[in-house]
Amino acid sequence: MCRHLAYLGPTVPFGDLLVDPPHGLVRQSWAPRRQRHGTVNADGFGVGWYAAGDPVPARYRRAGPVWADESFTDLARVVRTGALLGAVRDATERGADGAAAAAPFADGPWLFSHTGAVAGWPGSLAPLATTLPPVELLSLAARSDSALVWALVLHRLRHGDYRDRAGEALADTVRDVARAAPGSRLNLLLTNGSAIMATAWGDALYYRTGPGPRVVVASEPYDDDPRWCEAPERTLIVATPADVRLTSLKEPS
Repeated sequence: MCRHLAYLGPTVPFGDLLVDPPHGLVRQSWAPRRQRHGTVNADGFGVGWYAAGDPVPARYRRAGPVWADESFTDLARVVRTGALLGAVRDATERGADGAAAAAPFADGPWLFSHTGAVAGWPGSLAPLATTLPPVELLSLAARSDSALVWALVLHRLRHGDYRDRAGEALADTVRDVARAAPGSRLNLLLTNGSAIMATAWGDALYYRTGPGPRVVVASEPYDDDPRWCEAPERTLIVATPADVRLTSLKEPS
């Protein structure tokens, strides 16, 4: 099923968010508390983060379990950032794509992650795949449902009138995929380092603000702070450190 988290706020070592909390993302890789599908997230992991003055994020991704990577522990201790997206992976289908299949996926300023699974993959999304230009279809990051969903989102972000409406790009992609593959679980997470967009569709999603100007959106809380709020099912979240907006997503017709 996977677990993921995005953060915007004051500059901190990213271990403060992913490693040090009692139920942080690293612990969720082997002991998630609120994961409805699957039990262990050991098929890869990744973190993407933004440096001050650089709109293009850096990434560190690996194919194996995060708990086995000593380099990640060192990075988490010393790399500081005010914006990141981290994920641990439980693969829908085992494949040979290695780290390329691990979130976050990236393009330009964007970082993206998907937790869930596309029902009937891969055949169910064949009609949607044909709507992509051949160059985009041939440039898929990996042979996975998440990579194709990301390509569909990215196509919207690059074209048409979605350039300044990233939340709607997520929402419309979720509706299209849900229509083509009913029963899919489509919790999507997207950031450009200044805002976080996320969908709750088929699994739990939480958000937290404070203390101060910060916001976290995550598959599950990394501690028991009462400021965590669960997003209703079928919801789009658009969040900045100053504001969190929730919009109901209608069922596809």
